[in-house]
Amino acid sequence: MVRIGVLVSGGGTNLQQLIDAQAGGKLGGGEIVTVISSKPGVYALERAQKAGIEAITLSRKDYPDVEAYSQALIEALKARGVELVVLSGFLTITSDSFVRAFPNRVMNVHPALLPAFGGKGFYGLHVHEAVLSRGCKVTGATVHFANEVCDGGPIILQKAVEVKECDTPEALQKRVMQEAEWLLLPEAVALFCQGRLRVENGLVRIAPEA
Repeated sequence: MVRIGVLVSGGGTNLQQLIDAQAGGKLGGGEIVTVISSKPGVYALERAQKAGIEAITLSRKDYPDVEAYSQALIEALKARGVELVVLSGFLTITSDSFVRAFPNRVMNVHPALLPAFGGKGFYGLHVHEAVLSRGCKVTGATVHFANEVCDGGPIILQKAVEVKECDTPEALQKRVMQEAEWLLLPEAVALFCQGRLRVENGLVRIAPEA
């Protein structure tokens, strides 16, 4: 069993997909052992509690700087034996030491086809606003391993989503979640838990199913 820790900052819609996949035996032998929020009172914590998963808050404002907060996260995750960290709408900045503590074991979902519309400032609705302002015909979502470069880690899975002329940022955000993010994240986590992902020269290789 691969022990999974999920970091959240909001409603937890992607977390719910992981919880549902786990309940259906579709996480490749992985188990979510803890959900940690950077803010108190978010609905993601309630989702975890309803599923019988430990739900705790490590509030960013309780720590003097990014490094101190990152060390607190590292200690909390390692104390629980977490082997895979999933960033699920986690909007709090961490230090380089955080990803170094879990090399190729921190997974993030981004609401665009990286490397397009990634990096500093590209999160939430900002991504979809940028996609529409450039007149893109397709967008999508990416699951990747996090590294020291914001949205720059090795890509695991991607899925394209059509951009429609009538789209608003909100409508596009919802469709990208439903048609891409919610499908890709559980699949990527399952591949990891099955031992089918390896990183070679900055690229993710997916081994065929045994």
